[in-house]
Amino acid sequence: MSEIILPNIDATRAWATEFAKTLHAPVTVALHGDLGMGKSEIARQIIRTLRGKDTIVPSPTFTIVQNYDGISHFDLYRVADASELVEIGLPYAIDNDITLIEWPDIASDILPQNTIHIYLSEYGDGRKIVIK
Repeated sequence: MSEIILPNIDATRAWATEFAKTLHAPVTVALHGDLGMGKSEIARQIIRTLRGKDTIVPSPTFTIVQNYDGISHFDLYRVADASELVEIGLPYAIDNDITLIEWPDIASDILPQNTIHIYLSEYGDGRKIVIK
């Protein structure tokens, strides 16, 4: 377990850039935290680092999943039942892609044992990240 303090959004983006460089498919990253904690920002920075800084990265809140040539970005906030996870392609992504999952709790039964769990919380004006 490691703990990192990120004082502002620039530090968060810099950390996500360096973290992205360590990721190689297949790997699953579960992003935990309340609304507004920076889950989407971290996912966005990972995707831009690996697929180009000009990559357009909309939040998958309404589409549930966005794909970026070997990177799958899931937002499971609106998924009501774990049975939907196969339909949206999560098991396939876990087996093949760099898979970034926001609101991963509903998928806990199918996440690989080696999933990287990142927990975000407020810390002063910035964020604290705990990685397990």
